[in-house]
Amino acid sequence: MDIYDSNLEKNKANYFPLTPISFIERTAKTQPHSLSIIYEKKKFTWLETFLRCKKIAKSLINLGVKKNQTISVIAPNVPEMVELHFAIPMAGCVINAINTRLNTEVINFILEHGEAKVLFIDTEYASILKNLSFELLKNIKVIFIADENINLNLENSPDQIFYSDLLNIELDGFEFVYPDNEWDAIALSYTSGTTGNPKGVVTHHRGAYLNALSNIISWEMSFFSRYLWTLPLFHCNGWCFPWSLAAIANVNICLRNVRFEKILENIKENKVTHYCGAPIVHNLILSSLEKMELIIDPRIKGMVAGAAPPKNVFINAAKYGIDLTHVYGLTETYGPAALCEKKPDWDLLSIEDQAALNSRQGVNYLLQQDIRVLNNAMEEVPYDGQTMGEICFRGNITMKGYLKNKEATDESFKGGWFHSGDLGVVDQDGYLKIKDRSKDIIISGGENISTLELEDVLTMHPLIHEVAVVAKKDDKWGEVPCAFISLKDKKTKISKNEMVEFCASKLAKFKVPKYYVFTEIEKTPTGKIQKHLLRQKADEIK
Repeated sequence: MDIYDSNLEKNKANYFPLTPISFIERTAKTQPHSLSIIYEKKKFTWLETFLRCKKIAKSLINLGVKKNQTISVIAPNVPEMVELHFAIPMAGCVINAINTRLNTEVINFILEHGEAKVLFIDTEYASILKNLSFELLKNIKVIFIADENINLNLENSPDQIFYSDLLNIELDGFEFVYPDNEWDAIALSYTSGTTGNPKGVVTHHRGAYLNALSNIISWEMSFFSRYLWTLPLFHCNGWCFPWSLAAIANVNICLRNVRFEKILENIKENKVTHYCGAPIVHNLILSSLEKMELIIDPRIKGMVAGAAPPKNVFINAAKYGIDLTHVYGLTETYGPAALCEKKPDWDLLSIEDQAALNSRQGVNYLLQQDIRVLNNAMEEVPYDGQTMGEICFRGNITMKGYLKNKEATDESFKGGWFHSGDLGVVDQDGYLKIKDRSKDIIISGGENISTLELEDVLTMHPLIHEVAVVAKKDDKWGEVPCAFISLKDKKTKISKNEMVEFCASKLAKFKVPKYYVFTEIEKTPTGKIQKHLLRQKADEIK
């Protein structure tokens, strides 16, 4: 027998399952009077938040929930949504945060597929209940989150339960539930499902714990920072930031609606230091700052992910007072699991050159084991910035699998890697860059054209707000690029010749889009551009 296997077993003294709910217990002890949450005129401390979470957990257990049961939440970025990211796992259950923008058909599917036992719903979205299946709701306890800033708009009923009712309870020595196994599920999140039913992504306590710490380290977050919730908490559990903020006593600045006026108001009044969001959120902020000719001072930190952002986002962020960090990941990797880690010598470069470097997806997060670009034979592509392959992840910051979907789970983990479905290249310095979704690459006359490269160039045009490029079927070339363009000013007119000339100055001739459509660009409820619909529209163009 190996000497290190003899009489050296795990026990309560030397081993404890990793779980992010341990962060809030520690912070409540070490920083009890530090601010935890700011929302409008409300303020809470970390001790108050911890006790509220414990009361919700105890009340859920009193309602009869069991270990590993699903508890769903439909709510915006309000304090209760932050608390439920702790209270639900404290009750031994799995949090299922549902996108508030989904239609009732999809919500009905999620509640049924996830076998939800309890549904917390903000009264702003209470009308959703009228369209859900009666048979489904018979088996779900509904708890309303009421906000004094929002009209209840509810028909009074004696059996209604409110979130505040669950807080009217004495703890009497109540001890919440820590997981027996760090592999236990902590969250159930659903993919966007643009072409079918969404898949249920199951994540575990260990991964959530490690990704929460990776966020802190990768972004160099310090104690008592002030984080503005522009990123929806229903997106991959807010990229694990509810747990990150609790670990280092940061302040959650809650924001019900993402509007520039409210963002600016909070930056000024509540001294925001950090915020996250998809490129569309950063575009909202940057375009507003540009119109107002306003530079944020002191500078704040932004994190961008959710789509491959064009270089222009990084250029404008630097110009208007935002230090932008680029991260990359998917629902299946708890949100960010890779980042474009900056290097000291980049500061010596021009803003344009820095933006080109920062627009890459980069390297694996510190606590994610690995990320590689692999070809069809599961071999790593050369570091030449040209050879494309699929971006694949491996490590602790990767989902358990898809709920009730072994076939999809096995397919996604084929060859011992999680397959992202994104195509990329690796530069000579080992940093990867997304070139496209595997289904979005355009093959024109035998040449591969990256839609992301074209979108990157088009958004450099001063009059363009947003772009989506898709393949259009072509009798001669097989496929050609078609650009759907949203302008900053709807009254502006740009000719096709002008666009061709602009693109030709920056792209190889075969890459220049052949078609230009000026329109509002359709998106899914999660903010993703619906390229499958745009491809249909492109093919209808004569």
